[in-house]
Amino acid sequence: MGIHENLLGGPAPTHLPDEAEPRELLAAGASAAEVAAKFPTSSLAWALLADEAYERGSVVESYAYARTGYHRGLDALRRSGWKGHGPVPWEHEPNRGFLRALHALARAAGAIGEQAEYERCSTFLRDSSETAAATLG
Repeated sequence: MGIHENLLGGPAPTHLPDEAEPRELLAAGASAAEVAAKFPTSSLAWALLADEAYERGSVVESYAYARTGYHRGLDALRRSGWKGHGPVPWEHEPNRGFLRALHALARAAGAIGEQAEYERCSTFLRDSSETAAATLG
């Protein structure tokens, strides 16, 4: 039995493909808005925009950015074979944009009083990656 096999019979972890260009642009000093405009499918860029908006008190704007990053991430997960549940490990760096967008969506939903969505997204984050929930929480 391999080291990464799930003994409980659940779905295998989903690992999104590496899309290094958005991360490289951000590391080189590009703004999240520039990266989102050039790579609109990048959950990381949308998550960073959500964080920036939240930090300046623009919670509704943060919610919208986070929701965009979340849905872009869901699209990528489905293309990678994800069936709606199962681990999305934080340890796999390309997964972090989606996980960050999911966290940002939960945070913004809580801030605007959307309790059901806050709870759903918080649970989804923990179910996807305990490490992400602990790291981002």
